[in-house]
Amino acid sequence: MSSLPPLLSSLVKGPALLPIIQADTPHEAVAIAKALADGGVGSVEVVLRTRQALAAITAIRTALPNLLVGAGTILSAADANACKDAGAQFLVSPASTPKLLEAMIATGLPLAPGVATPSEIAMAYEYGLREVKFFPAHLSGGIEMLKALSGVFRQVKFCPTGGIGQHNLAEFLALKNVFVVGGSWLTPANLVKAQQWGQITALAAEATAIARQIKTAA
Repeated sequence: MSSLPPLLSSLVKGPALLPIIQADTPHEAVAIAKALADGGVGSVEVVLRTRQALAAITAIRTALPNLLVGAGTILSAADANACKDAGAQFLVSPASTPKLLEAMIATGLPLAPGVATPSEIAMAYEYGLREVKFFPAHLSGGIEMLKALSGVFRQVKFCPTGGIGQHNLAEFLALKNVFVVGGSWLTPANLVKAQQWGQITALAAEATAIARQIKTAA
């Protein structure tokens, strides 16, 4: 197995936020990313849910070189390698299997594989991973589950994603075993479709203010 890549927490910039970008075109992706950056966000995750996702990663890296840009919805070795080639600086998956973990680790990129159960966390731990994505957070026990897991997996840090918004962001960030919080609440589809970039910037600024009061990424 390849040596472990750097920790994602060592790369995440600014507030401990990892908003999701889902865009139909590279141009739209850059507009979303710029709106988030204008609101103080330093890191984003482009999800592989559209045909132009890989091109979107490359476009954001070019247009906003100071923004940390990763790829999400990694489901295979092919996904992981394609995202690396497109310029992704880290990888996030919604789930974990041995083959997927090995493929993501082999890229040498920082990663946060998806977990929802103690067994999945233990599997990632056996691979030497100490940072994982807790998904879907709200359906997998949320804050109480993360509190329970903290007593058992004391060296593991989480990126909870799913069901998080401005209303509960502070509660998640206050947990000691949370290093960053992900989600799509800063980039709602209706605002993207209407090209309401100013409103996305306002949401990002509000979230950034909350995050900076509680936790700032390294």
